[in-house]
Amino acid sequence: MKKKIEQYGVIGFFNLILQIMRTKLFFKNARIIRFPFRVRGKRFINVGKGFTTGFNCRMDAFNFDNFNRTLIDIGGNVQINDYVHIAAINGVTIEDNVLIASKVFITDHNHGSYSGDHHDSPLSIPNDRKIYSHPVLIKRNVWIGEFVCILPGVTIGEGSIIGAMSVVTKDIPPNCIAVGSPARVVKQYNFDEQKWLKV
Repeated sequence: MKKKIEQYGVIGFFNLILQIMRTKLFFKNARIIRFPFRVRGKRFINVGKGFTTGFNCRMDAFNFDNFNRTLIDIGGNVQINDYVHIAAINGVTIEDNVLIASKVFITDHNHGSYSGDHHDSPLSIPNDRKIYSHPVLIKRNVWIGEFVCILPGVTIGEGSIIGAMSVVTKDIPPNCIAVGSPARVVKQYNFDEQKWLKV
């Protein structure tokens, strides 16, 4: 207790205790949720043991198809930091031991279609366009940097790292470092040499 008071200060320590008590009321599996924490569709969200958040995070699970199923599924020991926004109508799955930095946006849906056979007109009202969705999967041991945007249909392979300010528009293989907008793989881990090598 003395160590925690030294780390957080007296007021910060008591605030931490309050945050932990509130956490257990909302998500009993979570380690700590720092409030304010905004949730829509809580019954469609599952969080694993040890879930930790920063301040001002937001989760939106919109059950448009009226099926009683989990739309946001977060594994064990996942940490998301301040101002992370996760939005799902189809499925966003985050597996165990994922670390997500601040100001990250993850979504499985989009207003309108802008590729493939059907294209929405720029003359139509964006909010009136049909919502298209494809599930997002973030595998175990992934680290996502600050200000990253992960778009519908993406799978990020196990052990990969997404560099700050990247926009992930397509799948990232396992054990890679990807950066940029759109994100592209720049390094891959070589298990024989036990180091990251440029691609």
